[in-house]
Amino acid sequence: MKLSLFSLVLLCGNIAFAQLSVQNDAYLFVKNQYVYVTDDVNIDDANSKIYLRDEAQLLQGNGSTGNSGTGELSIYQTGNVNQWSYNYWCSPVGNNSAAFGNEDARVNLIDDATGIPSSGDPLGLTSSTDALFIAGYDGTSSPLGIAKRWLWTYQTSEQYIDWVFAGAAGNIKPGLGFTMKGNGTGLTGSQVYDFRGKPNNGTIGNDVANGLNTLVGNPYPSAIDAAAFIHDVDNQTSITGTLQYWEQDGAVSSHVLQDYRGGYYSFTINASGTVITDTPAEFRTYDEEDNSFPLPTPTFGSKLAGRYIPVGQGFMVEGITGTPGTPATVYTKNSHRTFAKESDGNSTFFRNNNDNNTNEVTGIQYQENGLSIVPEDYKRFRINVDFTVDEAEYTRQLVLNFNDSATAGFDYGLELIRTESSASDAYFSLDEKVYSAQAFPFEEALTIPLAVNIEQQQPLRFRIFDIQNFDDTQGIYIHDNENDTYVNLRNLDYSLNIEPGNYTDRFTIVFMSQALSVKEFDTTALTINQSNSLHQLTVNNPNGLDIKTIEIYDVTGKRISQLQLTAIENNYNLPTLRLSDGVYVVNVAFNSNTEAISQKIIVKN
Repeated sequence: MKLSLFSLVLLCGNIAFAQLSVQNDAYLFVKNQYVYVTDDVNIDDANSKIYLRDEAQLLQGNGSTGNSGTGELSIYQTGNVNQWSYNYWCSPVGNNSAAFGNEDARVNLIDDATGIPSSGDPLGLTSSTDALFIAGYDGTSSPLGIAKRWLWTYQTSEQYIDWVFAGAAGNIKPGLGFTMKGNGTGLTGSQVYDFRGKPNNGTIGNDVANGLNTLVGNPYPSAIDAAAFIHDVDNQTSITGTLQYWEQDGAVSSHVLQDYRGGYYSFTINASGTVITDTPAEFRTYDEEDNSFPLPTPTFGSKLAGRYIPVGQGFMVEGITGTPGTPATVYTKNSHRTFAKESDGNSTFFRNNNDNNTNEVTGIQYQENGLSIVPEDYKRFRINVDFTVDEAEYTRQLVLNFNDSATAGFDYGLELIRTESSASDAYFSLDEKVYSAQAFPFEEALTIPLAVNIEQQQPLRFRIFDIQNFDDTQGIYIHDNENDTYVNLRNLDYSLNIEPGNYTDRFTIVFMSQALSVKEFDTTALTINQSNSLHQLTVNNPNGLDIKTIEIYDVTGKRISQLQLTAIENNYNLPTLRLSDGVYVVNVAFNSNTEAISQKIIVKN
C-alpha cells in the first residue's frame, strides 16, 4: 500500500499489507488495532507520519531490506514512577533517515504528547512538542521535562560491563535498554511519552557475557511474547531465561543512592507459556507501628509482569556464555512479536498486582492477589524469609515448582537465577549460582537445601503461602539441622534468633518428619499478648504445653530477659515496665525441642 499527497487513512480494524509506504505529507492513523506489514515500512518524507493510538501496534514479517524514511512513526507509552524512581525503557523507534535498516535511538526522540482529542476527533491525538531536558534532579510533567542525569544504559564492551551515561543525545543501540526517572511527587507517576522515529524491525542483537547483566528490552512498536523470547533457540544458549524488572519504592523521596529502597522483580515462563514463575523485589513486611501486611500482598515489592512484554519495557538479562571481550548475543526477532493490548491484563508496563482475571489468549488464571495459578499437573508454594537488620524489616521470597518434567539440574523457564543479594538473605543454590526459584519432580523423600546468609544477630522467620495442588494432608516442613527441629510450615511459622554466619546446610525443606519420630503437638492455641496498660507480657497456655523458657529479645537480637520454667501452668506473666519503648521479639521454647514460637510485641510505657 502507498499513501500519497494529502492522504489521510484512519484504520479502526486490523489490516495487513505486503509493503507500506507513506509519502508526500500523508498520514496513517491506527486506533486500538494492529497493522501487519509482510515486508518493510517506508515513511518517506519528513511530514509523513504513522500514528499508533489507543493501544494500536505495528507488526512486521520477514522483509530483508529494512524500514526507511525521514518521516516518523509515533507511539505512546505511559511511565508509572515519580521523580525519585526509575523506569527501565527500550525505545521502539530509532533515528529516522532515508537509510534502510534500524538506527540508534536517542532519548531526545521522545516528545511531549500534547494532543487532546475533542468532540471524538481522533486527530486531536497527533500533536506533540519536543520534550525538555533538565540539568537538575527533578523531572516535570507539564510541560514534559526529563532530567538528563538519570539517563543511562547498562552494557558490555571490550573491557567491562557497567553503567554508561547516555544523556539526552547519546546513541543507544537498537534493543538496548536505558533508565529514566519519572515526574511528580506522588507515590507513583503517570506520564505519557510520545516515541517518534523510524520503527525498529527484524532481528536485533545485543551483547551479553557469562555471569553479567545487560539492560535490554522490547525494541518494537508492538508487544513481544516473553515465552517466545526466552525459549528462542538462540537465546537459550546465551541467557539464563530470567528477566529482571527494576522496582523502586516511590515513598522514598530522595535521589541519594544509599537511600533507595528497591530491587529486581524476577520473571520466567515455560515454553508453552502456561506457567509463570516470579518473585518480587525484597519488600518490607511491617510498618512503623508494627502492623503486619497480610500475605501475600505487601506494600512494597508488589509489581507483576505478564506473558507479553509491552511497548517500551526494559529489563535485565544475565548471560551464560561469552566474556566482555568476546561476548555472546541475545536476540529479539519479528517472530517474537504479537498484538497484545495492556488493557487485556497480560501485557502492561510492569503493572501493579490489581488484575484478577483469566487471560483469554494464554489461558493463565490469576488469583485475587494477582499471582498466577499453575496447571493441575504442577505443584507450587512460596516461602517468605523475614529478616530484621538495624530495625529495618524486609522479606526475601522464594518459589518451589514441582512437575514430572522437572529435573535435579537447571530447568530453563521454570527456575529463577538471581544476580543481586543483600548481606542478610536467603536463596537456593545449584552449581555455585544463586536461585530465587527451583523446580523438582515431586516425591515425599525430597530434601531441598535453603541457604541463609546472616550479617548480624537478628530474628529470622520462615513462612509459606500460595500452596497450589498439594493434598491438604501433605506436610511441608522446614528442618533445622542444628537442633533437629521439624516445623510444618502449613501450620506454624518457624522463628528463631540467629547468630551471624553463612548457613548453607542448616535449613532444608522436606516433606516428611517421621525420621526423627518427633511427637508433634498443637501450638496454635498458645497466645502471646503485651498489655501496655498493665506493663505486662502474658503467655496463655490453655493446652498445658511443656514450655521450657520464655525469652525477650530486642530487634538487634540481644536477649533482654529470660524466664526458666519448671512447672506447667495455664498462663505466665512477665513484667515489662523497665523495658524501653520499642519493638521486641518474644521467643517461647519447649522441653521437647521440636518447635519454638516467636512473636513481635510493641512496648510503650
